[in-house]
Amino acid sequence: MFRFLLLVVLILPGCAALAQRPDTVLLEGLMRNRPELFGKILSHPQKNQVQILYTQIDRDANNVPHFKSYSYNLDDLHYFFPASTVKLPTVIFALEKLNELKINGLSRKSAMITGADFTKQTRVDRDSSAPNGLPSLEHYVKKILLVSDNDAYNRLYEWIGRAEINERLRIHGLSTSRILNRYAVKDTEETSRHTNPVSFYDGNKLLYSQPGQFDPKNYPLNLTNTSMGRAYLDSSDRLVEKPFNMAIKNAFSLTDQQAVMKKLLFPEVFPENERFHLAKDDYKLIYTYMSKLPNESDFPRYDPSEYWPLYAKFLFCGADKEAAPQKGMRIFNKYGDSYGFIIDNAYIVDFENDVEFMLSAVVQSNEDGVYNDDRYEYKEVCYPFMKNLGRLVYEYELKREKKHKPDLSKFHLRY
Repeated sequence: MFRFLLLVVLILPGCAALAQRPDTVLLEGLMRNRPELFGKILSHPQKNQVQILYTQIDRDANNVPHFKSYSYNLDDLHYFFPASTVKLPTVIFALEKLNELKINGLSRKSAMITGADFTKQTRVDRDSSAPNGLPSLEHYVKKILLVSDNDAYNRLYEWIGRAEINERLRIHGLSTSRILNRYAVKDTEETSRHTNPVSFYDGNKLLYSQPGQFDPKNYPLNLTNTSMGRAYLDSSDRLVEKPFNMAIKNAFSLTDQQAVMKKLLFPEVFPENERFHLAKDDYKLIYTYMSKLPNESDFPRYDPSEYWPLYAKFLFCGADKEAAPQKGMRIFNKYGDSYGFIIDNAYIVDFENDVEFMLSAVVQSNEDGVYNDDRYEYKEVCYPFMKNLGRLVYEYELKREKKHKPDLSKFHLRY
């Protein structure tokens, strides 16, 4: 009897994992029904490195969400450059760290002064885009979620520290991801391991001081496709005639991206010990600025010619500067774009039609096979694909029958 029970225990986890694998038929069928929009991509998905993860949300009688996922070409070990999508977990981890310190008077609004004690590091003690002219964790969060500000991300990366970021990824079960680098400052293998000293103030009163940190660890992942193309431009803009190596860059699989979104938006479906360590106001801050449009922000304020209203909403909107927001719709997302990759991780909600779903996707175009040359077919291939994909799934959701009407008031925010 004991041997039988042991066998059942050993088998059940594998069966559960198997049952949870996403359906791989639906998305391809939907796209094949629209060959004028998806025919070229479908004819060579590996060339364009397409991966898609779509999750339906059905509410029960108590409004508790239940999920069913569908995928296309999903492979968590097939590497793509995640670009700015890694900024979302960084935002979450920065707020977690602050909450766990439990220091009297220390808050998201405290003045956050970044020092410098290693080569190439820079100091920050002012922020002209903030109402009081001072940098703060909260203001950095806003800039990251509104327009994916690189400097704001770098400052949170430095405050958390590389080792702690990757430890938190592990704690939260994000096993096919790592965050190793800053962005847009030519971070090297050496400089990325060293993070700046950071101090928080209330006026002239020092609340907390953290020295510079060094992370000696490596974070290997068993990934494929980390060597891409035929050539690349190096840091001196010289052409190097060999494939571009991404083996020591940030990684963030689509499965992990959507797992972060699910736990962030629907913490109630997770056991309390598996939730992010966020306060109610932290959730509200993230929800607001994930879905807020750049032209709705006063601090920071953005030039609409550079940051048009739907600037950050690739799924459903592409990069259409003339597109107007759809009445009753909000998109909670974090996008990324770099090295020819366009990625978006989104929760799309239509309050007027009681529609909600999660959609995460990546697509790439780099016809010349040269990396770091800023010659990618974003406008011709990537943006249209993302826009068409978001609308295709939305149209499917409009027709999909649901047993219970969802109460979406939690996400109906004031802006």
